[in-house]
Amino acid sequence: MPKKPAVRLTSVQRRKLRAIVRTGRRKAREILYAHILLKSAAGWTDHHIAEAFEATTKTVQRTRLRYLAGGLAAALQERKRSGQPLKLTRQQETLLVVLACSTPPAGHQRWTVRLLTAEAIKREIVTEVSPETIRQMLKKTNSNRGNSKAGAAAKSRPNI
Repeated sequence: MPKKPAVRLTSVQRRKLRAIVRTGRRKAREILYAHILLKSAAGWTDHHIAEAFEATTKTVQRTRLRYLAGGLAAALQERKRSGQPLKLTRQQETLLVVLACSTPPAGHQRWTVRLLTAEAIKREIVTEVSPETIRQMLKKTNSNRGNSKAGAAAKSRPNI
């Protein structure tokens, strides 16, 4: 079995990690990674570190390897995550806002999220979309479907 690479910290790095752990003014993951590095440098096994901080041994190994490959900053920070891809393009959002601002269908006083969803699919603005996605998009655009006869209208700001 290959020997795991040792974590060696300078006194400055050790002080910085202790400050992170003591103040608690960082993200929880950064504090965990600081604990992991301190205990790794003290000679603790991966299993004991994982058990002490309720983490997995894989997390301990990844943190140690990030430190060895990129230094202290790389070990404390995670790489950016791409996140979930956008469900609507800018063009689709624009068309949906225009639709929400238009006159509602006959028999309806205003657009509802379900009506907007059905009409957007019917007009092939989108192939499929949930009413919740449209609701979130309209909320993000700061529109208010209930204040105007046609549908969406900008929220009014009080004079300050």
